[in-house]
Amino acid sequence: MKAVISKVELVSLIGKIQSIVSAKPAIPILANVLIEAKNDQIILSATDLTTSMRCHAEAKVIEEGAIALPAKRFFQLTRELTSPQIKISTDENDVAEIVAGSSVFKINGMQKDEFPTLPETTNAFQISLLSQDLKEMFSKTSFSAARDDSRHILNGILIQIADQTATFIGTDGKRLSKVSKQIEVNPSFKGSYVVPLKAVEEMTKIIDEQSKWITLSLMNDKIFLEHGNATLTTKLLSGQYPDVERVIPQETEKEVKLHREELIALLRQVSLFTSESAGSVRFIFEEGLLKINGTSSEIGEGTVSMPVDYKGSIFEIAFNPFFFIDILKHSKDETVKFAFNDSFNPGKISDESSAIYVLMPMRINKPAFSSESNETENAAVN
Repeated sequence: MKAVISKVELVSLIGKIQSIVSAKPAIPILANVLIEAKNDQIILSATDLTTSMRCHAEAKVIEEGAIALPAKRFFQLTRELTSPQIKISTDENDVAEIVAGSSVFKINGMQKDEFPTLPETTNAFQISLLSQDLKEMFSKTSFSAARDDSRHILNGILIQIADQTATFIGTDGKRLSKVSKQIEVNPSFKGSYVVPLKAVEEMTKIIDEQSKWITLSLMNDKIFLEHGNATLTTKLLSGQYPDVERVIPQETEKEVKLHREELIALLRQVSLFTSESAGSVRFIFEEGLLKINGTSSEIGEGTVSMPVDYKGSIFEIAFNPFFFIDILKHSKDETVKFAFNDSFNPGKISDESSAIYVLMPMRINKPAFSSESNETENAAVN
């Protein structure tokens, strides 16, 4: 192999693909990146056996070929080089020579045959969405998904296709996000796919903000996204995703409009008096007023308030403030609707978009404004 590529182009490819390489690979070859030179392109490929990515850039290919190089070392070296052009060549001993200006480096590599074969997209069912819509749907659901949960299926985003609608759902058992979008597809087609969270985050990175159509290719066990000069492939999570519809309140007795930015500011203030891992704050609704109280025996107590359109008797419900802030941050509207029935069942948050957020309340064991810390417990989506 012998090829010359712009440093800017190569660094751009590295920026897209570097997080695919596992920090603790299951087998040594997965710590490598495959570099191929063919058809006037340099192609970089990486995989962790679940999520894979291939991206390419134009290059001057003098001699076609391929080599697998230690990803971390190669990426670090490339970023440190100052020459605008980088020449990459290999010899019969699987040694790559990197030439940048007057600098010469040699890195021991491995043959292409030792690198895992990336899956193909043949016979896949395809749906098309505007890139900005797809990015928004992933963003509005991925923050609610579990991370490293023993219930493996929750470590991903559920994509459901039915009735010409694509629905994305994420939950960790304590909160839930759901967003839907109409799509042009055969009305009879139905399917469910659970995409690993890592793959969702990587897809979100490579999707740009421009309003372009983007295609998702769906198969029984994998999903593909091709956008620009990058193609990402991931295996789907297997198992039965929870029936989340039963925890989404269909009818609620009370509904209050809340000013989003003001509520974020107040929650940030009062959350300083809670523990991020287990703390809760009390929402105390009175006639025309919402008080939010956070108490910790180790830190102290904080109480804030804001005017709201609430009418009725005094009502208390407790939530994890950080979960509530996450939901509010993913809305763009000036106000959100907060609907609820009682202190023990989920609250529903919505705005003018199709997004629905459900938050499990935390148990209230002590009177409001107690100087002692609250013992709290979440309900769960099973």
